[in-house]
Amino acid sequence: MNTDEIRERFLAFFEKREHTRIPSASLVPSAHDPSALLTVAGMHPLKPYFLGRETPPSPRLTSCQKCFRTIDIDNVGNTNRHLTFFEMLGNFSIGDYFKQGAIELAWELSLQVFGFDAKDIWVTVFEGDEQLGVGPDEEAIALWEGLGVPSERIVRCLRSENFWQAGPTGPCGPCSELYVDRGAHIGEPGDLPGGENERFLEYWNLVFMQYDQVEPNRLQELPARNIDTGLGLDRMAAIMQGKRSVFETDGFKPLIELGEELSRSSYGESFEVDRALRILADHSRAMTFLVADGVVPSNEDRGYVLRRVMRRAIQQGRTLEMAPGFLMRYSQRVRELMGAVYPELSEQRHAIETWLAAEEESFGRTLEQGMGVLRFHIDHARDHGLDHVHAEDAFKLHDTFGFPFELTRELLAQEGLGVDEAGFRELMAEQRARARAAGTAGATGADPREQARLFAEQAGLTTRFTGYEIERQPTSVAAVASTDGRLLVKLAESPFYPAGGGQVSDAGVIECEHGDCLARVENVYRLGDDQALEVVVEQGELHAQERVFARVDHGARRATERNHTATHLLHAALRERLGAHVRQAGSYVGPDKLRFDFSHASALTGDELRDVEDRVNEWIAQGDPVRPITTTLDEAKRLGAMALFGEKYGVLVRMVEIGEGEYSRELCGGTHVRNTAEIGAFLISSETSSAANVRRIEALTGPAAVELLRERGRALDEIALTLRTSPERAVGVVAEREQERKQLQKAARKHEDAETLDIDALVAAVEQIDGIPVLTARITVADPKALPEIADRVRGRLGGDGVLVLGAPIGERAALLVSVAPSVVEEGVRAGEVVKAAAALVGGGGGGRDTMAQAGGRHPEKIDEALARARAVIESALAS
Repeated sequence: MNTDEIRERFLAFFEKREHTRIPSASLVPSAHDPSALLTVAGMHPLKPYFLGRETPPSPRLTSCQKCFRTIDIDNVGNTNRHLTFFEMLGNFSIGDYFKQGAIELAWELSLQVFGFDAKDIWVTVFEGDEQLGVGPDEEAIALWEGLGVPSERIVRCLRSENFWQAGPTGPCGPCSELYVDRGAHIGEPGDLPGGENERFLEYWNLVFMQYDQVEPNRLQELPARNIDTGLGLDRMAAIMQGKRSVFETDGFKPLIELGEELSRSSYGESFEVDRALRILADHSRAMTFLVADGVVPSNEDRGYVLRRVMRRAIQQGRTLEMAPGFLMRYSQRVRELMGAVYPELSEQRHAIETWLAAEEESFGRTLEQGMGVLRFHIDHARDHGLDHVHAEDAFKLHDTFGFPFELTRELLAQEGLGVDEAGFRELMAEQRARARAAGTAGATGADPREQARLFAEQAGLTTRFTGYEIERQPTSVAAVASTDGRLLVKLAESPFYPAGGGQVSDAGVIECEHGDCLARVENVYRLGDDQALEVVVEQGELHAQERVFARVDHGARRATERNHTATHLLHAALRERLGAHVRQAGSYVGPDKLRFDFSHASALTGDELRDVEDRVNEWIAQGDPVRPITTTLDEAKRLGAMALFGEKYGVLVRMVEIGEGEYSRELCGGTHVRNTAEIGAFLISSETSSAANVRRIEALTGPAAVELLRERGRALDEIALTLRTSPERAVGVVAEREQERKQLQKAARKHEDAETLDIDALVAAVEQIDGIPVLTARITVADPKALPEIADRVRGRLGGDGVLVLGAPIGERAALLVSVAPSVVEEGVRAGEVVKAAAALVGGGGGGRDTMAQAGGRHPEKIDEALARARAVIESALAS
């Protein structure tokens, strides 16, 4: 039975038993779930259902969920089964069947669909725990025995193995795991399920969520009991196909074969080759799916997770001497294997190939620089009899070269060396503390959103949102509560849009029917399909059950609508101009402006910005209709609708279509203009970097855009008046004068640097190495072009002999120069080699002739280290 058949037979089995099949959610959890960076389990996207905050489409669900876990990343390649990306099959009951139903269904599927022999199935159950005050799971034991499983094949396990909990508090419960016995000839005589051995393979975990851990080790029964099960697809494929390793199954074998082809090596020839091929197979699947779900490589959060798997794969590919471009070859193979089940792999093909190619190229350069520095530290450790590399050196590799610590540790282990991990973590913690010190000041008090959620739950009524149709709603106050000096209000019906999808919440007022009270709406909390208002009472008092008029601030709403529709147009224009790899990575839509973050590796050129701005204004001028359409998620995807990054969607979705949908369809719950002409004008005010591989555009629309144009016009008129020229010629005149100023300034600085520097002090600092005069000096200059003249003046005082190495911090850059007399070149000292070694430490590069070479770098604070490195290279060359 191949992998696709296992997946389909599992899902079809549960569909026939009244379970609703739901598609896999994104690897990026909902923006409203901050508990994890990535989806880690089949039940992860279903948490709102289990917690009772949302209503599931059915009390019985089944899915095959894409999952990603980093906890075992260091074991990937070393073992037969560890993976980062995997598919988790599961069946779920939300207040429907419980232990009996879950156990009977698992037993039936194991025998009738997977064809296991009943005598080969062992199970584990929870043995109880004194701290929890819970005894053995006798109910599960009795149910298994009732199906014919003898007691000797029911193994009682500790809390650590058979009690599931997501954290110290919250829903939890005992679990029961199913194992297949591969035979007594495998492993040791005392092997049992629950232990680390090859004889018993776990293939299914049934979690019985029956408790709420209100505080550590104190349980209460849940009012509604739930079932959450998980069956790893790749592990089941290994069992069904009789393979010792998941990497030998049909889901991985084509990737292993591709690795053999690209590396001209053979799987099985050595542990090192097998490990590299396994890492490449697993990590290529992981990176392909992460990018398809909107993640881009960066140095933070899930972007760092992606970058880490990418760089581990790149390092392994280079170790196997694969030709450049191998990541794209792997992604193509992943698409061939899994694209039929996961269409996003084909839909996002351009984005996947763009990011994989860019990261392979950029990290290739990083590897070359970092490996050279790491080799220096390895040699230093061995020369001094050390068994490890210092934390400071590992931190500099990470901080200066972007060389992942995990990769440093891995490469050092291959050399038989360790690294001071605790010291490295301490240095990282200090760096993070410095970075967030200002941002965390004053962050105290309870979470206002959580307070609003508890208030809404206690109100016992779901507010009906009417803001798509009207801006003034007669309604009643369902509940009022004062919390931490804030007044929370629940309306029966509300026209106020709750913040979400990047759009800010509506402003407005609540007026009592008889005019004796007035409250200003400060915030609208989105609580799933519900909402709660935070208000400031300006007149009278608000009481529950009181009749009121809820009125949205019309001017702010209209300005926000213009900006929201313009954001959709901007997204479409960027994808048209830059490519389909552009994906929304965040946004702000308010009445004052719009801000749009999107995945793209480089700053936009002036031409690109003009083209994008012109395209948006062209669509505005067309006066195309803007239509919200309620449809199914599948139909919206078929029509090519763009989904919001980090958002969760139900079966029915709201799609906003502009024109006939030929250039913009997006899933969106926000408010919009009715016709693009209502936007009026669109003007980009700035384009900057938001994060690694993420750009940010801010723009204005309507009257705000017109006012900005007027301000710019007035400023241009004032400049022209000052320069005594016309506005049309003002820019050219400014450019000419700025060029003249820079030329004069450079000439003055160059002359000043060479004339004012204390040459006598430099000559006095020259030392003799093997009879050769050598100077390594840090100097202060304003222009790097002054370095050659300074070197010539010092060499003239030395009679033209020796080696000079000069380093100068200039602003945020480091400048290096190495000058070597021809007679010393004959002794083996070459300026290009010296400057290359020194430049690596300041985060740059350079080159030149044997007698003269220059380099620059982005870390001027490391100049002293670079000069020390240069001296060491000179000493080594003269000694050989």
